[in-house]
Amino acid sequence: MSFAKLENLTAAPELKTGAQRFLSQLKTQKHYSTHTESNYYRQILRLLKFLQERDVVRWDQVKPIHLRQLSAFYHRKGLSPRSIALMLSACRSLFQFLIRDLELPSNPAKGVKAPKFDRKLPKTIDVDQVNALLEGIDEGDDIGVRDKAVAELFYSSGMRLAELVRLNIEDIDWSDRTVRVTGKGNKTRYVPVGGYALEAIREWLKIRGVWLGPDENQALFISQRNGRLSPRSIQQRLAHWGKMVGMNGRLHPHKFRHSCATHLLESSGDLRAVQELLGHADLSTTQVYTHLDFQQLARVYDKAHPRAGKKKSPSKKES
Repeated sequence: MSFAKLENLTAAPELKTGAQRFLSQLKTQKHYSTHTESNYYRQILRLLKFLQERDVVRWDQVKPIHLRQLSAFYHRKGLSPRSIALMLSACRSLFQFLIRDLELPSNPAKGVKAPKFDRKLPKTIDVDQVNALLEGIDEGDDIGVRDKAVAELFYSSGMRLAELVRLNIEDIDWSDRTVRVTGKGNKTRYVPVGGYALEAIREWLKIRGVWLGPDENQALFISQRNGRLSPRSIQQRLAHWGKMVGMNGRLHPHKFRHSCATHLLESSGDLRAVQELLGHADLSTTQVYTHLDFQQLARVYDKAHPRAGKKKSPSKKES
């Protein structure tokens, strides 16, 4: 990660050095994705600029009032409550690191809350649309076979884009019908893989062997240039197939993840199992899918229950 913008700041050396050490360990120790690293970088830059303008030169000078002022400052500037929550989360992680690194006495960001915001429900694809999409991917050429395996695995496992990109052939356990996934914070979990996905992967591996030749690249999904398939390439290929089958809206990897979780929860009602599958550290993160399930229930109720509609007001004649 380049620290050019951070280095150009006129903030105090101690602040810049501490921020650099924190950001560096996101990759070397936490193994965060490039996207996550960039998000943290942007948030820490905001904090440093704010502290610089208030003549704060040491980390132990930062108090909870500074973080509350930071939140209020960006709220007035029009930053969304969701983005402010992300910024404060990054600050909490930074100060937690500095407690260990510089022996700070406490975390000044702890307990500082962002403005309230309505949590957006994940966008999903219904079962019929998923089936139409997966059956609509043209397997007439080698790329189509690979893309079919990618899409089937996304929907079968509910894994994140970065997790699928990291997969190696050895991560698949064919006898157990599971795949070893390395998730956020370099945590490993094992998730089941369905028969359709395993069959699609088997067909892809036949082509992969021809593409790769004697190369020892262990990546499960590769490009025609024999390198590991990039996140951007996967996003573009899925968007392409979404258009080809006439889907409304852009098809992206997280729609498969959300759809997998929602369809499992609708069928099983087992929130804990879905939490394990998705690799959520906190059950509250998974609970967003219960709201989706409730919405479906509400729609069915409104259509089916004989007294679900609003009571009609009596007309003037009736009164």
